[in-house]
Amino acid sequence: MKILIVEDEPRVASFIKEGLEEKEYETVVAYDGITGEEAALREEIGLVILDLIIPGKSGMDVCRTVKAARPDLPVLMLTALSTTVDKVRGFDAGADDYLVKPFDFPELLARIKSLLKRSRAATHQPESLRVADLELDLMRKVAIRGGNVIELTAKEFALLEYFMRNSGRVLSRSDISEKVWDITYDTGTNIVEVYVNILRKKIDRDFEPKLIHTRIGLGYIFTDA
Repeated sequence: MKILIVEDEPRVASFIKEGLEEKEYETVVAYDGITGEEAALREEIGLVILDLIIPGKSGMDVCRTVKAARPDLPVLMLTALSTTVDKVRGFDAGADDYLVKPFDFPELLARIKSLLKRSRAATHQPESLRVADLELDLMRKVAIRGGNVIELTAKEFALLEYFMRNSGRVLSRSDISEKVWDITYDTGTNIVEVYVNILRKKIDRDFEPKLIHTRIGLGYIFTDA
């Protein structure tokens, strides 16, 4: 498994590279966005660790380009930008996970393992999911309801897929944070609520029946009942 590290700080890049190689991962390092993007698109990369503030081309722009060409390539953003707005922008750009600096290497390693496991499992997925009149096309990464194609960002798609795979089950904010974002739920952030509201506007607001329901004090349930 070859992991691409796009990081302009040599000490941080070296720390990650040495730690991963101790765990028998092969690594490639790029110190700017342009070189990193070229490596992600040209080489047999299995996962990208991507800083956001890098020379040449921003991490956000690199992520958008890479995900457009290789949507199944996991991208882990590793950055000092830590606000909810920063995280939402990162996920909207296509990131599969987001880890804030400074970080503990065991946590980084756990995130990598989770993303790689999810990536391998994705190769065995059905082509679509359906609940009521909503279809989620797993190949084209879009939702279809009432004959309308609904475009989704990478993280909106991941959240909707998790809801649909667990239709009829109450999902806590902690469940959603862990399974969709691979993070422990932090009561100080509203990222789950932000994305649930975005999904409601896209797939529920103009349609019946409503599919995303709030269970006060418990979380959310996705059902047409």
